[in-house]
Amino acid sequence: MTPALNVDALIGDPQIRIIVCCGAGGVGKTTTAAALGLRAAESGRHVVVLTIDPARRLAQSLGLTTLDNTPRPVSGIDESGGGSLDAMMLDMKRTFDEVVEAHSTAEKAEQILANPFYQAVSSSFAGTQEYMAMEKLGQLRLEADRDPDNPRWDLIVVDTPPSRSALDFLDAPKRLGSFLDGRFIRILTAPAKVGGRAYIKVFSVGVNAVTKTLTKVLGGQMLNDVQTFVAALDTMFGGFRKRADHTYALLSDSSTTFIVVAAPERDALREAAYFVDRLDEEEMPLAGLVVNRMYRVSAPGLSAARALGAAEELGDLDNCGGSGDTDSDFGGTAITIGLLRMHAVQAEIAARHESLAKRFAAGHPDIPLVEVPAASGDIHDLDGLRAVGAALA
Repeated sequence: MTPALNVDALIGDPQIRIIVCCGAGGVGKTTTAAALGLRAAESGRHVVVLTIDPARRLAQSLGLTTLDNTPRPVSGIDESGGGSLDAMMLDMKRTFDEVVEAHSTAEKAEQILANPFYQAVSSSFAGTQEYMAMEKLGQLRLEADRDPDNPRWDLIVVDTPPSRSALDFLDAPKRLGSFLDGRFIRILTAPAKVGGRAYIKVFSVGVNAVTKTLTKVLGGQMLNDVQTFVAALDTMFGGFRKRADHTYALLSDSSTTFIVVAAPERDALREAAYFVDRLDEEEMPLAGLVVNRMYRVSAPGLSAARALGAAEELGDLDNCGGSGDTDSDFGGTAITIGLLRMHAVQAEIAARHESLAKRFAAGHPDIPLVEVPAASGDIHDLDGLRAVGAALA
């Protein structure tokens, strides 16, 4: 039998300091992260929720007009338990800027921040978002640990990007190390360090040919911008790798746990299986699976087939005049038939959802699981998040 995911025990455990919500896009990760954060805060934890979802749904559901790279308090929560709730959204470029400013001199930082290649890399380079998410998580944990006796936060809830790339941050340290140690970087760095005719004497004809090719492809000014950027950032590379490795170790620590979020659809559950397997491969701590938006029917004993059968019988009786000949009888019968057919559609969806969830559970019998019923509308306020939190628990 599949064990149930005990969310209240999870958020109530003071040893759990980081909860990472991951899953495919459109399955409700942002809502789940916000609901977990709110429920934890109202149970007495000091929580910060970090979203990496650019859709800004988290701000709306928490009643904030905007979210940015600075944690901001959420008002309207029940503070009787002594907890608090802050929320923020990752600003990829601003986080990169903060790293540059914190780990270089003022003069060097100004040079890097003004570099055109840096401005492009810091806002759009593939993998930058995942790496900066790790940077921001590390910063939040560092700030939380700054005063162990009175920490600003004792729980960080992370809402990851809305795609399979949500797990790309697990590869960030490895990719970063390969990038920094790669031949391409060495080729780019050396011309900026050596410069002029000395470069021709030092480097082989092969390297010179590569640089000429790059100049043709990128243009002389672009190549110069890249070389200047790499040379300026060279002193920070070791710090980048060290911090990335530290955050990776933090993710695999016993104080961190992952929650995989899915919807009761084939593709979403297939993605969830990928996340579960990948986390197991990386030996990351997995708390369990949340299956969002499960359909439920008010009369579970009435199957779709029986509802359709009853609707057809009423229709036949009505056609034969067996239901009476008044307008009120006709209208009442039509409404009943419509309700039965609507129930049949919902019952069919509910049965499919239940079958898919059971199939996933059968394939992963050791993964704790909780099902969250579909809400009647969009979640856009704290009351809606409280309802989701109650369903999670």
